[in-house]
Amino acid sequence: MKAGIPAALFLSGLFVFAAPSMAQNAALAQKVQQVRQLMAANQQQLSHYTWQMQETVSVNGDVKEQNVYQVQLGPDGQQVRTLVAQPVAPSSGGRQHGIIHRAKENFKAYAQQVGALAKSYSPLSATKVQQLYARGSVAVKAAGSPGYSAILISNYLKAGDSIVLTLRNNPKALTSVDVTSYLDQPSDGVTMQVRYASLPDGTRYASTTTVNGQSKNLTIVDRSTNFTAR
Repeated sequence: MKAGIPAALFLSGLFVFAAPSMAQNAALAQKVQQVRQLMAANQQQLSHYTWQMQETVSVNGDVKEQNVYQVQLGPDGQQVRTLVAQPVAPSSGGRQHGIIHRAKENFKAYAQQVGALAKSYSPLSATKVQQLYARGSVAVKAAGSPGYSAILISNYLKAGDSIVLTLRNNPKALTSVDVTSYLDQPSDGVTMQVRYASLPDGTRYASTTTVNGQSKNLTIVDRSTNFTAR
């Protein structure tokens, strides 16, 4: 099951709308330009690497599935995953086996829903963000720590959802992306946290992506390691 999302590409394609649309807010325009430049340079750097991603799916803290993929960026900039390892499925027989099978299928269906919703925020649509900016739904906000700032996008895909992009000001870098959304109803909340790290040459990558389906206590965690130049 490929429930995860291409977090390393989370912002590709976001900041491509015309600069004049941002002229009314100099602070926001500056932050958007920073992220646009950072992501363009980083995308090029990341294309020279291949790496491993461990994806773990758990319910109530109990690991249900874990896969390891070899990952690289394809010609279109999207992640290409190749399964290289996975745990041995538990074996059982008779009625108990049927119960386990049905439970596994239920959690897989929900995990796929949660993963699909998370993926719908990646990459963000430049046109959509421009429309939201015109409506006043894109703003600069305090990041909570000195030396950091943040861009808040509201009502991106669903009424009441939010996306927060946190930036380090010096040296300039995208440090995190936080999404708050839901499936069919706000009571079925889904959150996503992307945390970035740096390779020795300064390339930024999504080191950890955590997606939570709150109504069933389901968590999908992607961890990227073992980067090798290609």
